[in-house]
Amino acid sequence: MCGIVGYIGNHNSKEILLKGLEKLEYRGYDSAGIAVKNESGVHIFKEKGRIADLRSIVDENVDGHIGIGHTRWATHGVPSKLNSHPHQSTSGRFILVHNGVIENYELLKRDYLTDVSFISETDTEVIVQLIEKFVGEGLEVLEAFRKTLSLLHGSYALALLDAKGDDTIYVAKNKSPLLVGLGQDFNVVASDAMAMLQVTDEYLELMDKEIVIVTKNEVAIQKLNGEAVQRNSFKAKLDASDIEKGTYPFYMLKEIDEQPLVIRKIIQTYQNEQGNLTIDKNILDAVNLADRIYIIAAGTSYNAGLVGKQLLESVAKIPVEVHIASEFGYNMPLLSAKPLFVFISQSGETADSRGVLVHVKELGYPTLTLTNVPGSTLSREADYTLLLHAGPEIAVASTKAYTAQIAVIAILAEVAAKRKGIEVNFDLIHELGIAANAMEVLCDSKEIIEIMAREFLTGTPNCFFIGRGVDYYVCLEGSLKLKEISYIQAEGFAGGELKHGTIALIEKGTPIVALATQKSVNLSIRGNVKEVVSRGANPCIISMKGLNMDEDSLVIPEVHELLTPLVSVVPLQLLAYYAAIQRGCDVDKPRNLAKSVTVE
Repeated sequence: MCGIVGYIGNHNSKEILLKGLEKLEYRGYDSAGIAVKNESGVHIFKEKGRIADLRSIVDENVDGHIGIGHTRWATHGVPSKLNSHPHQSTSGRFILVHNGVIENYELLKRDYLTDVSFISETDTEVIVQLIEKFVGEGLEVLEAFRKTLSLLHGSYALALLDAKGDDTIYVAKNKSPLLVGLGQDFNVVASDAMAMLQVTDEYLELMDKEIVIVTKNEVAIQKLNGEAVQRNSFKAKLDASDIEKGTYPFYMLKEIDEQPLVIRKIIQTYQNEQGNLTIDKNILDAVNLADRIYIIAAGTSYNAGLVGKQLLESVAKIPVEVHIASEFGYNMPLLSAKPLFVFISQSGETADSRGVLVHVKELGYPTLTLTNVPGSTLSREADYTLLLHAGPEIAVASTKAYTAQIAVIAILAEVAAKRKGIEVNFDLIHELGIAANAMEVLCDSKEIIEIMAREFLTGTPNCFFIGRGVDYYVCLEGSLKLKEISYIQAEGFAGGELKHGTIALIEKGTPIVALATQKSVNLSIRGNVKEVVSRGANPCIISMKGLNMDEDSLVIPEVHELLTPLVSVVPLQLLAYYAAIQRGCDVDKPRNLAKSVTVE
């Protein structure tokens, strides 16, 4: 959520900023703006809505070699032009963009800025007004910036322009992600390397409570106390072609179709020259020394963690707990003697998960991150990282990252089990290959699933998903996908829980999507379906070949029972996609949602 771009160099910054913001649209936002500095001053353009709306108001005659830009996802103040970034100080001298949340902004207003008239409802305006206040009291700009940062409580990624000063972008971060990109006679700022991949693939990572002075020829990093920091750059491992939709109408559909390829890539990446699956020895030692694994995640990654629990306990025989990051951070349970914390996050920037990571590291516990983004905050700060290798995921609603997370955990479980001497009675490489083929079959069955969406979901205000065992965990993900992008109120339930309250909501025509991929509970879940049908529900049963019956709506190819979530989730993703299309929703950018949740 929220994106920052900045450019300083010899080229026209305006178009570079706009293109950079377009690359950040996937993160979720409700307004956008840019500030371009040239000889005549700083020119600011901002607008509620999409980047296209911003483009329409940008003066084509304005040019400048330095600028900053922002996409905003509202936290303080409603989505509006006034609340959008960049924000200016009262005199107009200082211009700021900000990601994050300043927790003490009202106190700062009261203690320092009672004589200032604010034009927005944001916490961000407090920052830029403080900088101007301290400069007015005689401090140099850098020192005023430093003093302001020392007063802020909360999260921030900042880029600041001084309309009267030399061509410099002042940058700082704490908890929110921010990078500085390096070029020949230019430098850039970005909250995501993807934004500026158009001009550079070389970046410097920034740590919390660091200040960076960026000019076109130099980047100087300092700690908050002024101590200089030296750091090597890294190459962003992104392929610009992976970020394009190609012939697809939406990124989400493209990313659903990419899932079989992702599974095959994961197999190849985690396979050694002898053809065996392999994991870093240090990670295996951490897993096998643990008496309990605590999986910390949010949203789709949490749902993947539930499936991961089943895999780790069934295969590696290690007890696992799965916790919602935002809850765990404030209500930590009693821990086992030798815990291992595993953080699952597509972006590697999830603020709630990072909060837990920082705390458990202070307690001295080992940490492992599973993420799709190398160099992300959770990856950098955890002791170990396992990458998902799913490629950039642009659509807000996660699809291929979910299946990649499950596949990587399956590999971790198998390799850890073998290292402990536990017998694994199946060939995981072979079974993952079968699952990838089955996913491909379902991706090629779009016409059937589109008809299913029309039959079961047209005009409905709600939908229930039911399953037992691991199917229940997949139902949670299926219901999340449907509510995320179609805005149909959807919930996933364990089949046996229907009679404990939920069945009261069933009325004539209520759509019920039931998964039946587990032999041990196949008849039980079908009994649950009969319960809701007798009360007027409209059932859609998705079963696995070998367990299917005549009344089933869709039969998925047979795969190993532990790996059914990789396959059964595909038709649920497509059901959500086609329901959203039929309702005229913006599939890739659902309302109120952000791809990377970087605030608590």
